[in-house]
Amino acid sequence: MDNTITAIIVDDEKNALESLALKIEKYFPNITITHKFQNSQKALKQINAQHPNLLFVDIEMPVLSGFDLLSKINNPNFEIIFVTAYNEYAIEAIQHCAIGYIVKPIDNEELKNAVSNALKNIDQKSAFEKNRQLLENLTNNGNSTIVIPTQKGLSFLKTEDIIRFEGVDGYTKIVLENTSILSSYSIGKFSNSSKLQHFFSIHKSHFINLNFISDFLNEGYVVLTNGDKIPIARAKRKVFLEKIQNI
Repeated sequence: MDNTITAIIVDDEKNALESLALKIEKYFPNITITHKFQNSQKALKQINAQHPNLLFVDIEMPVLSGFDLLSKINNPNFEIIFVTAYNEYAIEAIQHCAIGYIVKPIDNEELKNAVSNALKNIDQKSAFEKNRQLLENLTNNGNSTIVIPTQKGLSFLKTEDIIRFEGVDGYTKIVLENTSILSSYSIGKFSNSSKLQHFFSIHKSHFINLNFISDFLNEGYVVLTNGDKIPIARAKRKVFLEKIQNI
């Protein structure tokens, strides 16, 4: 293996990005950081063009999360170390595939251990299979999974289990069969997601799973299978009726 290891860091928080870069340069002088990105979409283009030996990527970022970014990389045959402020939900999925992670604020010893393990794995050329396994787990055998930031950490939800999204004061309430959770994302984040194609925005504050529709009421409401009665905007009715006829 060449003594020089190339690395790319992706984190939308500038201070976290620069702090991690300084720590890597201090403890691992054989690692050359070729690029640092706050914009995950720009990072994606460079990663696909360069294919570094090592990628440090924040999990929770706007537009493309760390997991979204991984899913769009062509042939992700390099070591990944996820960086996260959450230490509950995401970690189990990552650990299961033996992929590295560090929790913010970054502890120097944890960083050293994660990078040392990654360097050993680079020697063993085992990255592609681990990355493939993580992506497979996140899609749950074809059923799309989305990662939701919550007050406790991150929740992994199958899109087929979600009944509806409701915008609440800049946050989003996500309703499932027997529970609901509150996400720090606005509802627009979900209504623009390509993973939620069987959902429909019937109102500026309501984004529903079309598979859970029970009734459409002439006075302008949709009743879902859990009993929720949701208003439908007049401007949305025609497109909505066309959609449900094709279900």
